[in-house]
Amino acid sequence: MDNAVGHDIADALGILLRRTTRTQLHRQLTQDMGEGVDEQTYPVLSALARTGPRSAADLAPDVGIDRSGVTRRASRLEAAGLIRRETDPTDRRAHLLVLTDRGHLAVQELRARLAAHITASLSTWAPGEAETFAHHLRRFTSEGPFS
Repeated sequence: MDNAVGHDIADALGILLRRTTRTQLHRQLTQDMGEGVDEQTYPVLSALARTGPRSAADLAPDVGIDRSGVTRRASRLEAAGLIRRETDPTDRRAHLLVLTDRGHLAVQELRARLAAHITASLSTWAPGEAETFAHHLRRFTSEGPFS
């Protein structure tokens, strides 16, 4: 395999990882989700669902914004009843952000919307191509440069 494949993959990843691409997708997914859920708070909800309770400082690198940005978004999610703050049992001075039952339901809806969006975008692919792509993408994320 020559470097051309690596360049092609890097170019495609560049498009996927662009903040504007993510923001546009998050805006589509969160449309009509209700108070507190929008393209800015989506990454916080999604990260908490993936990782479980975390402090704003610990969550910041996963979300791609600084601690104060996570805190502002968490305050909006808390006001909407989607997360709550709990005292960190390992450090009584710190707080963890925790999804509420409503937050878990919102994440389930967002994941269903994302899956439907992806499925629809692959609907013109030949039978088996999407499954093959999913298999190789999982392998790339577990064995590739991001592992």
